[in-house]
Amino acid sequence: MFSKPLVAALAVGFTLVAAPLSAQQAPRPAAPAPAPAATGAAQPSAAHIEAAKEVVRLSGIARTYDLFLPQLTDSLVANLSRTRPELRNDLITVLKALQPEFEKRDEQMVTSTARSFAGVMSEQALKDTAAFFRSEAGKAYVAMQPRVIDQMMISLEAWNRQMSEDLMTRVREEMRKRGHSL
Repeated sequence: MFSKPLVAALAVGFTLVAAPLSAQQAPRPAAPAPAPAATGAAQPSAAHIEAAKEVVRLSGIARTYDLFLPQLTDSLVANLSRTRPELRNDLITVLKALQPEFEKRDEQMVTSTARSFAGVMSEQALKDTAAFFRSEAGKAYVAMQPRVIDQMMISLEAWNRQMSEDLMTRVREEMRKRGHSL
């Protein structure tokens, strides 16, 4: 089964790849600007970063970061409870108390992701993309993502399993032709 971080990463990828395909009703964004690091250009302006942050939030990418802290805390409780079950209740209390402090770190990833967007898209393209996500079509697109991603994961798992079986079958056939038995 796929982990939540992988699902989150796929959701981000799905958003980035499919959103432009769904944006037929939105104005066409300008061609992406080259990444500043690649051109030696100045860092994106504060307004450029803010436009990118808006896309990160409106597109649903930011909500993928919400998955990580609960997964980490659940894992910590499960692992520590196996070896030190007497600490479970106190650990849960401590984790709940620390939750607000660590939830603030989501903003670090929003900013990091926004910088990535700002490095490859112009400020105007980001504003146009945000306009799409504020539209009814954009809101519908973001709302349907979890359902589509769930369906995609089921299909991906079956596809991956079949690919693996087919590849191994073909490798065995070809290796047999070369005198090897697997």
